[in-house]
Amino acid sequence: MHLDAVVRAAGAEAAAVAAEGPERLGFVTLAQFLGQLPALGVVHDGGNGQERLRWVEPSELEDPTPYLLDGEFLLTAGLPFVGEGGSEEAVDAYVQRLVQARVGALGFGLEPYFDAVPDAVVRACRQHNLTLVAIPESLPFAALGLEFSRLLESDNAKTFRQLADTSRQLMRAVLSARPEHELLAALVQRVPVWAVLVGADGRVRARGSGPSPAPRAAGGTAGTVPGVDSADLQPLLARLLAGSGPRVEMDSFDAAGSSLVFGYPLRSTRDANLGALILGTDAPLTPAQNSVVSTAVGLLELLVRQRISGSLAPSQLATALLLHPESVASGSARHVNGFKDLLAQSISSTRSGQLRVVQGVRIDAAPDSPKTAGAPGGPGRPGEAPVRALLEWRRLFDTKLVELTEYGFAAITRLKVDDALLADVERLGWRLVIGSSTDFANLPEAYRHAASLRNRVLTSRRSVRADDVTWSVAGLLGPAAGTLLAGRLLAPLLALEPERRDSLLGILRAWLGENGSWDATAKATGLHRNSVRRQIGIIAELLGLDLNQAQARAELWIALQYQDGPEMPGAPASAAQASSAGQTPQER
Repeated sequence: MHLDAVVRAAGAEAAAVAAEGPERLGFVTLAQFLGQLPALGVVHDGGNGQERLRWVEPSELEDPTPYLLDGEFLLTAGLPFVGEGGSEEAVDAYVQRLVQARVGALGFGLEPYFDAVPDAVVRACRQHNLTLVAIPESLPFAALGLEFSRLLESDNAKTFRQLADTSRQLMRAVLSARPEHELLAALVQRVPVWAVLVGADGRVRARGSGPSPAPRAAGGTAGTVPGVDSADLQPLLARLLAGSGPRVEMDSFDAAGSSLVFGYPLRSTRDANLGALILGTDAPLTPAQNSVVSTAVGLLELLVRQRISGSLAPSQLATALLLHPESVASGSARHVNGFKDLLAQSISSTRSGQLRVVQGVRIDAAPDSPKTAGAPGGPGRPGEAPVRALLEWRRLFDTKLVELTEYGFAAITRLKVDDALLADVERLGWRLVIGSSTDFANLPEAYRHAASLRNRVLTSRRSVRADDVTWSVAGLLGPAAGTLLAGRLLAPLLALEPERRDSLLGILRAWLGENGSWDATAKATGLHRNSVRRQIGIIAELLGLDLNQAQARAELWIALQYQDGPEMPGAPASAAQASSAGQTPQER
């Protein structure tokens, strides 16, 4: 998009904002003040009711102007106009001095010196167009000051609330999928300006998308608004991109929404110019609006730094691994140490510091759900979730190395992930696989080890620390999955009466433990070897398995690790017990 087209469109948006009368922030106007005090009588309206009223100040000096600030409401009981001060010349000079000092209005108190505003004062105020207000005796000057203070305090509180709301809106924009565009849109919504973001090459990167274009003026053409040509902005851009340090460059153009044009440079941490923000408006900004602009400039500067010069270590590490993957395993010590340095910078550690792989899965929804995958706290606005997730996981684990995956996320961190951090993550609806401490060369293996524990986390719905896991089939399977396996594989045995069930399970456990040896099992259980053969045959028939197969034996052995029962049943204590186990007295 050409710069002149961008600025023309933005100027139209600013004109529309002005036409709609945007809310003004940060001050009390003369009209607001007078509206709160209906007892005051406006003798002459100078047409400045919407201008800022700075303070209410009583003074009976012949010339109070050295002690006044711009925009003050001056109060007098008329003492300066007593005697010779009431002549036409003296009154005219008095009012003229007030106008030159940019006094907002003159309040004339009735009594004790005058029971009406002197005609000379009225004529002078009309001639010099100074707002003149008659103050009745029943309204003390102190009451006016208190009312102004109350209005100012109320307005300031309102301004602070609006600034807080604006800050939240700007931060939401930063976390969106298109942060620069959304941030400018939020800016022009809160401040009556057009906004253009320009890169270091002078090309437009984003612009504010304000309200609809202003309606067509009488005699004009629909959809066309005078704007600033790109050539006119080049001197301003040149100053912004060539200078150094924080600064504001200004210009003015005879175009809609461009009477005042401000330029702010966007700088790197080493004061390199990364771009510029240009704003245009037709009216000076209030202090509150300037505060909003300053916040937006700071956020844009951070975004540009992050994109261009921020996170240098992760980008270098990713580039090196993509272009030279062979260097990780077979590269020289210099290459490997270079990788280690970049990795350490990415996780705020040292070259020799230990690393840890952490994998996260969400347990309150399907891990691959588009509404929840990767997002710490659940769904956000469309397009926000991936950015919000990355930022949140990077913050929690103090690392820039985070990957959003189909199951959730994976991160490389230097943290041990203590119980407090684990609790914070689990409160968000997540469970973690916390890998063991490892080093640079073994990161892929550490990731595979962590991945092997994910199913255990999903079935148990509990976080797992790799250091607490027994690295065996039973240990990796976990109690939840192991109990499920035992319940299904041993179901026919578990359905028997308890005495018969425990006897057969004990014989099976002993036989598998002795690797299928009849004699060893008979010795371990105190049964005759033929009785052992018969019981194992009954078990095989009940389970529907060929116990001569190694796989069947292995699965049964693993299942038995999760089935409570006696290790070895021992010999039955009576013939009745022997009979219940399918034995004869002779077999004993």
